[in-house]
Amino acid sequence: MRTFLKKSVFVAGLIVLSNPFISCDNNEIKKEKDVITLAENVIPIHEEVDIEVIARKPIVFIAGFDKGNETFYSNARTYFQEKGLKVIDGQYSLEEIIVWLNENSNQNPYGEVHIVNQSNPYKGMNLETVVRGEKITTETLRRSISQGTLPSLKNVVNNNTKIVFHASGLVENKALLKTLKDAFSAKNLPKVIASPYHTVFGGKFSSLYLAQPYYVFYPTAHSPGKMDLSKEIAKKYPEEKDIDWYDALNNEEERYVGEAYTTQFSIPIKWEFGYHNTDDEMPIFTSQEEVMDWIEQHEELMVEINKYNIPLEKFRWNWNVKNSTLVIRGRTSALCVLKPLIKPYGNLKHIEPDTSNKRLYAMK
Repeated sequence: MRTFLKKSVFVAGLIVLSNPFISCDNNEIKKEKDVITLAENVIPIHEEVDIEVIARKPIVFIAGFDKGNETFYSNARTYFQEKGLKVIDGQYSLEEIIVWLNENSNQNPYGEVHIVNQSNPYKGMNLETVVRGEKITTETLRRSISQGTLPSLKNVVNNNTKIVFHASGLVENKALLKTLKDAFSAKNLPKVIASPYHTVFGGKFSSLYLAQPYYVFYPTAHSPGKMDLSKEIAKKYPEEKDIDWYDALNNEEERYVGEAYTTQFSIPIKWEFGYHNTDDEMPIFTSQEEVMDWIEQHEELMVEINKYNIPLEKFRWNWNVKNSTLVIRGRTSALCVLKPLIKPYGNLKHIEPDTSNKRLYAMK
């Protein structure tokens, strides 16, 4: 009995002595687990988390249609379709394009929005401001924005979005390019891009290339002849040494890669002056020279002419009177020599149009 009690006391002592160690081990395990848990949930206060925004695939608006034997728009449509891009037809005004972008938006911003519109620095854009409205100029577009007739772009773009205009000569009209940027203003401003060169679709050697334009003018139906015009354009662009101007003016297409050739268009002007409710006397003209003298005397008319940067004598002027209204019309024919941009080294090839290349495309 005494032996049993001794053993019991001994075992009890061991249990008592071991309890602190067991408790200590448990506490350490708990503390270790607590520390690990905290480390997993704490986010550093100054850490920036980059969220990748995936842009939508490029889309293309063919904002016009071909007339007669023209193939500009059909060639552009074929080019972009072969690239696998989504092509939208039937949107012939800036209003329709903006509405389409708003109505077809999703959670991803637009990436590249291409707008194809045949134009030149002298005739302007062949794109309406609003449906059945005036063609886009700096003045008409600014008026549409100010009057609120042009819809606003919703939150469907970001700072990486590119609005690319394939509209020749647009960059030369800096005021218009800035106004177009205002027309596409949004919470996050997109980049409005255009090339200072002419855009050519459906070429003999490339389906899309850029070309440097050179211009010479003459009164419509009164050409001085290709020889005189070649001398005039050579004098106008003395820095260009690589073009045989006479050959270029007689060449209607690129026969080999990089060869200069000529396209043609006309620029019409029409003014009407009413003398029904005025004391002013209607002028009587007997020659074009008298018409030009009269135009030079009216500052507002010269302001309009000077926008073209074409001399008065380069227009053919005629006039007629209907009741108490004087109508004056002018028309000039423009020959545009196009010199395709080619690579300066390696095989003779056109330079690939790249909208991220600031030498080829200007950004606003």
